[in-house]
Amino acid sequence: MLILGSALGAAALLWFVLAMGEPRQDDAPQEGLLFGAWRVLYDNEAPSLRIIVAAAALAVLFAAGLALLERRIADRARRSYQPSTMPLAPKIVMDETEGIWAGPVTITVLIPAHNEEDLIAATIASLQSQDHSPERIIVVADNCTDGTIEIARSAGVEVVESIANRHKKAGALNQALARLLPALGDNDVVMVMDADTTLDDGFLQAAVTRMTNDRALMAVGGLFYGDEGHGLLGQFQRNEYIRYARDMKRRRGQVFVLTGTASMFRPRALRTIAESRGTTIPGTPGDVYDTAALTEDNEVTIAIKSLGGLMISPQDCTVVTEIMPTWKALWVQRLRWQRGALDNLGAYGVTRQTFRYWAQQLGIGYGVIALLGYFVLIVTMAVALDTWIWFPFWIGIGLVFVLERVVSVWRGGWRARLLGVVLFPELFFAMFLNAVYIKGVLDISFARQASWGHENAIRAANEPSPVES
Repeated sequence: MLILGSALGAAALLWFVLAMGEPRQDDAPQEGLLFGAWRVLYDNEAPSLRIIVAAAALAVLFAAGLALLERRIADRARRSYQPSTMPLAPKIVMDETEGIWAGPVTITVLIPAHNEEDLIAATIASLQSQDHSPERIIVVADNCTDGTIEIARSAGVEVVESIANRHKKAGALNQALARLLPALGDNDVVMVMDADTTLDDGFLQAAVTRMTNDRALMAVGGLFYGDEGHGLLGQFQRNEYIRYARDMKRRRGQVFVLTGTASMFRPRALRTIAESRGTTIPGTPGDVYDTAALTEDNEVTIAIKSLGGLMISPQDCTVVTEIMPTWKALWVQRLRWQRGALDNLGAYGVTRQTFRYWAQQLGIGYGVIALLGYFVLIVTMAVALDTWIWFPFWIGIGLVFVLERVVSVWRGGWRARLLGVVLFPELFFAMFLNAVYIKGVLDISFARQASWGHENAIRAANEPSPVES
């Protein structure tokens, strides 16, 4: 009702604006002193009230329309009763499990690890210190040549080594899940957690409570924050993650992607994915994770949604994960994310479940053009004008934008707020991410082979230079 009311109100306001007259404003620039010393030219010209109200009405109308469409898609999934195409839909799951006691929720954690001797001990310790400790912790060692296996065993957890795996993280997890899933009940949930991640206190207890209270819930994802260090580049990434977590809070946990850093799944969801591969969803029959996907967490999210499953990322399920130490490592990571997301959408096509993701990619594309156009116009104006004229109205709009950048990272501390208030460094960081987006689109357009590359870039960034050696 709120969404419909907003849409109707915005439409009425837009109609009213179109019926108004538009007064002319021909104010000439004026000269004044700023701070009592700086002589400037300023112009009080601003868009008319009609234009301002019309812009606000269009924005509300667009937002309400998108929210209404998204809610309609979600409601149809919740009410769906199509066992052949959407076997994880809540109505089907609730009907099939009514009156059945599946036992208490237990947790088996899988930690895929490839040469993670520097990080694996902290990851295991964060699991063992949880209020609700997991029943099993299994390190899935994939072609490790360092001390990862020995460190994991000395911490008292199980180790399973992959066999002749050539499919990176997804292939190693498929091997482990093939052994594990047949023996699990519906409440014996599986958690997949990166080896460079530590859980915040209360994560597992909050997730178990969610799974206990809602038997139709198929997955619980974590909200991730960046670890400390790596100067300005690290702060860029921490600010980005803080804003993402804030957006998820405003969406009440309705997550876009089940993060690979730490997510929990019901065995029913994982088994259904494996059974549906090659028929209703892409992939090799029998595989939980699609080994052709560069971003397995994004792909498995779309898989669960396509099969009708419910998922959530609650505010009390948070993790701290590794951030990229160099621009090169960040470029490789984000290009893999972007290329993987586009590849996944291409594999699934345009459906009700993927509509939001396609709209998101189109929004990113629009943002690339808009931000680039903004910088081009600023430079053109600076070069073309002999005298700079200040417009108080647009300065005020800019200050509102700055305020949003500060408020949205407030919980990150003074460094995050300072980076938000100076504004332009984050805009240039956004341009860097836009370049990644363009590169991903061009690679797909020219059918260039995608590669993983992530670990190699991090390893190269962390190796000492010849001088340091």
